[in-house]
Amino acid sequence: MGETITFWVLAVVSVGAALGMVFNRKAVYSALMLGTVMLCLAVLYAVQDAPFLAAVQIIVYTGAIMMLFLFVLMLVGVDSSDSFVETLKGQRFWASIAALGFVTLIVLAVGNAVFADPAGLAQATAQGGYIRSIALLLFTKYVFAFEITSALLITAALGAMVLAHREQLTEKATQKDLSRARFLGDRPSPLPGPGTYARNNAIDMPALLPDGSVAETSVNRYIARYDVEHGHLPEDPKLAAAIKHRADDEGSESGDAESNADESNGVTK
Repeated sequence: MGETITFWVLAVVSVGAALGMVFNRKAVYSALMLGTVMLCLAVLYAVQDAPFLAAVQIIVYTGAIMMLFLFVLMLVGVDSSDSFVETLKGQRFWASIAALGFVTLIVLAVGNAVFADPAGLAQATAQGGYIRSIALLLFTKYVFAFEITSALLITAALGAMVLAHREQLTEKATQKDLSRARFLGDRPSPLPGPGTYARNNAIDMPALLPDGSVAETSVNRYIARYDVEHGHLPEDPKLAAAIKHRADDEGSESGDAESNADESNGVTK
């Protein structure tokens, strides 16, 4: 009774997660749905007295292969817009052939499961237990499919690296170049840290230089803009003026960045 209830509950969850994986628009959600299906399969293996398959399902598929999928998504980019331009000629034709072959395999598998005589657990593990029976199937009858799957996973990882690679128009600056540019600039030293006071969290408070003047660059410009917009300014007029000036610098910098972006877009167009 408990096995039947577990099967029907997990069957509904697995089918729902599989449909969510196929029809979801976000790749990350599809990967999470696939992980749900794999976990449900692991529980079903455990219910069918196959603890080795359940452990392999969790460790290998849910752990390793799902991590590979997530790494591929992170490398390629989740927010990148999909291109509808076919870069490979005839890919729709070959994709249709592959889909037809996949549907044929599903029909044959379902027909074999429905119309064939059940072998039973004792017959399946009669060659020396769970591990030995699975090893014999993997390295004898299904060795070709096993190697093809390994090649596909390696190809997916290499394809993700190729897609994520971006050609640089200029030579990448080395550590020596960055250090030289820093010391030739206006500020060779790091930015001063924010001021600290005992009675409040002062990450938005400007620091004081040794001569008593206010270091405006010690406050993050985004925090300064937030304080100005919401009226969170200190009572000290000198500190308040420094925060306002830092917020004004942030606005001018963002305006310059937008104008530069518009100019670059105009050039590219």
